Amino acid sequence: MVAFAAAIPPIAAQPKHEKNVWNYDGGVFLETDGAIPGGACLRLMGRLYASEFFNNLKREDTTSGTLFRRGNDIVTDFPKQMQLTIAIFDMPCDPMLQQTGAHVYLTDEMLRSLRLSFYWKRELVMRPVRGIVVRNFTVSPIPQVFEGESDKPPQRYEWRLTFDVPSDGVPVTDSLVLILRTSDHRIVARTAARL
Repeated sequence: MVAFAAAIPPIAAQPKHEKNVWNYDGGVFLETDGAIPGGACLRLMGRLYASEFFNNLKREDTTSGTLFRRGNDIVTDFPKQMQLTIAIFDMPCDPMLQQTGAHVYLTDEMLRSLRLSFYWKRELVMRPVRGIVVRNFTVSPIPQVFEGESDKPPQRYEWRLTFDVPSDGVPVTDSLVLILRTSDHRIVARTAARL
């Protein structure tokens, strides 16, 4: 009996098998806030998706590395093409609503003056995405909740864009980076869709 007890290592000596699992059903979501220098502030939200590609796709982070799986299959690359939908809308520059001075609202003219760039990022290297196509672009008014006629704020809008993103041969370990810039190349907002 003593020999048997000595052969079993204590619980504290057992190696840890920690594993974190991320589920990507519905795609990859992204969100960031931005500001036009000397002007309005905005929020950019989006979703990167592809028909059935993200269904049951899981990322497993273990002490021995990261794997992407769908069931028992290991997934290494994105599909040939994905879709990216983004929405951009005006928001106060001070999230605590303690802004001094007049609120500068995001206008269609301001937004259309900006440039949106896309890159595939691998570690520290960013490569421009080639062949990205705008599939849909809409501008919709945001319903106003306002009582009274004095100091009525201007109409606010939401801009929604959908892109076809070529991704043939791109490893799932790469991130899709979006950078929104002014015409003089100053960054207004930056975010990434990463698994």
